Amino acid sequence: MNEIGRLDSDDRIALNLELEEILKLIDKNKIKPAEKRLVKIAKTPNYFVREYIGRYLSKHENPARIEKMAEQMLEHKIYGVRATALFFLYNSHYEEPEQLYKYIERTYDSVPWEVESIINDLWKRYPAMMKENMRSWIDSENSQRRSLSFHGMESIAQDDPVYIMNYIGKAIDDDTIAVQKKITHILTQVAKSNPIIVFPYIREWLAEADETRIKTIWISMKKMANIVVQKKKYDNREEFVILTEQTIEDWKNDENENVAEMGKRLQRIIVKYSNRY
Repeated sequence: MNEIGRLDSDDRIALNLELEEILKLIDKNKIKPAEKRLVKIAKTPNYFVREYIGRYLSKHENPARIEKMAEQMLEHKIYGVRATALFFLYNSHYEEPEQLYKYIERTYDSVPWEVESIINDLWKRYPAMMKENMRSWIDSENSQRRSLSFHGMESIAQDDPVYIMNYIGKAIDDDTIAVQKKITHILTQVAKSNPIIVFPYIREWLAEADETRIKTIWISMKKMANIVVQKKKYDNREEFVILTEQTIEDWKNDENENVAEMGKRLQRIIVKYSNRY
C-alpha cells in the first residue's frame, strides 16, 4: 500500500479483504481484536486510505457497533487513527449537519486536514447552519480555529457576499499568517463574483489601515490586478475587469493617502503587464 496517493484497484481489493475480516470480528462481538486490526491499518499517512476505510465501514448494516470504537479512536495518539475515525463518523452522520458540526468542533485542532474537508462540504450543503455557527469561530483565541472557519466559504460568494465581507471585517487585522492567507483567498473569490459590493468595503478598510491591514489588502488586490491583466487578453468587457479598473482609477485620486497609494501601486501593475501583450 502506497504511503501517499490515490488508491488503485489492487489497493482497494487488499483493503476490502482486511476490512471484511475486521467486520466479522465486530459481528462476533470481538471488539478488542477488531480495534487492534483497525488501528494497525489506520496508522497509514495516506489520506486516501483513511478516507476509504472510514467510508467503507460506515456502510455496515449496523454502524452503531463501530461508532463507540470510532469515538474512542478520536482520542488516539496517532493522527491517522484519529483521522480514520473522523471519516467514519462523518460518513455515518452525513445527513445530520448538527452532529457533523459537533465533530468538527471537537476535532478541529487534532485532525485539521480532515476537518478542512468536512467544513468545505458543510459550507456547500448547509450554508445557513455554517453562517450561524462560524460566527463564534472568528472570535476564537485559537488561530487555527479562525483560519479553518474561512475554508470553503467561497461556496456562498455569489449568494451572500455581504456575509463574507462582514466576516472578513472581523478578521482583517489578524496578524496570523494562516488567517491572512485565507482572507486573501476568500476576498479574491468574492470580488470576482460581486466586485460592486466588495470594493467599497475594501476602500473603507484601507482608509484606516495600519501596516498589517495594508499588507493583507495589498496581496488580495495585487491578485485581482493580475487577474484583470490576464482576462483583458480575452474579454475586457467582463464586469470584474471593468469595475476593478474603474476602482483603481478612482482610488488613485482618493483624498485618503492609503487608498490613493494602493490605487497607484495597482495601476502600475496593470500598465506594466498590459504593455507586454
